[in-house]
Amino acid sequence: MPDELTHFDRDGQAIMVDVGEKPLTCREAVAGGQIQMRPETLQQILAQRINKGDVFPVARLAGIMAAKQTSSLIPLCHPLPLSGVNIDFDSDPQQGLVTITATARVTGQTGVEMEALTAVSVAALTIYDMCKAIDREMAIEGICLLKKSGGKSGTFIRKNSQQGVGKKPQT
Repeated sequence: MPDELTHFDRDGQAIMVDVGEKPLTCREAVAGGQIQMRPETLQQILAQRINKGDVFPVARLAGIMAAKQTSSLIPLCHPLPLSGVNIDFDSDPQQGLVTITATARVTGQTGVEMEALTAVSVAALTIYDMCKAIDREMAIEGICLLKKSGGKSGTFIRKNSQQGVGKKPQT
């Protein structure tokens, strides 16, 4: 764990970290989260009976678009030339649970954790938006970084994660 925060100058003012001298490296981040809903709601999604459209493809596109806009949403985030963003959905119809996993990749001077986290968040919000007419009790839960690689700090893999219904992130 780093001992000092890098987004503040010596006077305590927020700054954008200068990454100009850092070497380009391949970086990847995997984030996950879940949206809990009534099993009947998930059955409607899987049967493509939601009035607003086919939920998972729309949520996937929203998540990808959000990853590309992360620096516009998070004030001190660097704009990154993403080389790829993948979003996967894993459904448990009996539990009414959808697990969302987003993987973001870049060759750059700073990591893509925020892009992966933003992708999961917006994909989950899109599912909520598309289904709220039939299920206002949906809950978005457990959004977290599952894995990151590349850069000076090396590889991180979340331990003892409840996210992903006990699954480990794909490598």
